[in-house]
Amino acid sequence: MDLIGRTLDHLSQQLPGRISKPGDSGYAAATAIWAKPVGSMPRAIVHCRTPKDVQIAIRTAQDGQLPLSVRGGGHDWAGRALCGGIVIDVSGMNGVTIGSDFRTVQISGGARAADVLAVTDPIGLAAVTGSCSAVGMTGLTLGGGYGALIGRFGLALDNLLAAEIVLADGRIVTAKHDEEEELFWALRGGGGNFGVVTSMQHRLHNLTSVRSGMLLFPFADARPVLDGCIDIAVSAPDELTVQLGTVFGPDGIPAVIVVPTWSGAPNEGEARLAPFLRLGKVISSTTGTMPLGKHLSIFDPFIVNGQRVLMETCWLPSLGSSSIDVLVQATVIAASPGCAIFTHEFKGAASRVPRDATAFGLRRDHVLVEILAAFTDRSDPLEEQRHQQWAQTTLNAFSRLALPGGYPNILPSGSPERAAESFGSNVERLIKAKRQYDRDNVFASALPLPLAQRTAR
Repeated sequence: MDLIGRTLDHLSQQLPGRISKPGDSGYAAATAIWAKPVGSMPRAIVHCRTPKDVQIAIRTAQDGQLPLSVRGGGHDWAGRALCGGIVIDVSGMNGVTIGSDFRTVQISGGARAADVLAVTDPIGLAAVTGSCSAVGMTGLTLGGGYGALIGRFGLALDNLLAAEIVLADGRIVTAKHDEEEELFWALRGGGGNFGVVTSMQHRLHNLTSVRSGMLLFPFADARPVLDGCIDIAVSAPDELTVQLGTVFGPDGIPAVIVVPTWSGAPNEGEARLAPFLRLGKVISSTTGTMPLGKHLSIFDPFIVNGQRVLMETCWLPSLGSSSIDVLVQATVIAASPGCAIFTHEFKGAASRVPRDATAFGLRRDHVLVEILAAFTDRSDPLEEQRHQQWAQTTLNAFSRLALPGGYPNILPSGSPERAAESFGSNVERLIKAKRQYDRDNVFASALPLPLAQRTAR
């Protein structure tokens, strides 16, 4: 038996019933992530329930000289949750506990946004999440966390108060503002490059409901509708955010999607959303007053697990006539109905955080653009090439208007220059933290970190 075989046998002995290998009943479910994986599949999945389980998995991967990755929510489009070695699956660690003071919430490493809001919604509290209920809270938080509450409460990472993490050397430490301060700084924007976060403490906010919903407009009205949204957003208070995009319906016909969200005083919500309803002919509307958890389910119908997914991303200083032209033209030439473009605002509270307060590199008002190409895998290289070309062409068209870098949480791997630009003036400090906490680059499957290869020894 070779080294890898002996290593995996020893792992099974240490964690009986917690290991899934190819052909085992739990293997298929553990590797069924949002984006259909490509390349080498894992040699073993370790279904962790405790930080000690995580310690064992990390040590085993290093002893067997095997690649290591971490699976939480499994929503990363690039498939970084899976590698050809050992996968630490923390999805079973999904507990959520409200603090005794009702001002904080303890979130286990594998909890998804839906798990958190299922606990906070009934008591009129809210944690800052993203835009999708299925996303894992840890990955979302460590990389950033854009969402409808960004203007009022900032990014998800701005609301992280503490993190329990298992480091590459096996130590379990707690990082917070007065303990492992440099690690705490790096975790807020540097992603999973420093260890496995098994638990987080987040700040809670009083928020009984939001006024939100999805508005669909005919694609023929794209320019006036999107221009109108820009006009509304220019003078909007922090409590009002709007997400825009183009999608294709089940009939294969494109449409404009507008998701305004008001998180301020409930009695103002209807009036705040009314201008959006007057932008054009509304095909459908789901607007109303709702818990934050229901708001996050808005995009659930558009998420289909197991498809091939390709993405590109960029940051725009703002939306304007030229960027709307790019968005509209990209939709006209879309490779298939699986192509979509979404925007996310960055404003208000998120922009007021000092640039060097966290590792997150862009602290000015801007708009995040997601370029998404999803298609059914038929093992057709031409199909993949068509969708990749569309995504790249769309990115190139936006690039002349874009800021340097892009959102690291969805930035493709293999682009160290863009990654460096994304972290801006924080990049050298981030690399120094990587060298301090993961010198051998054990956690190489995390979001792209510029010059991370220098840490290997």
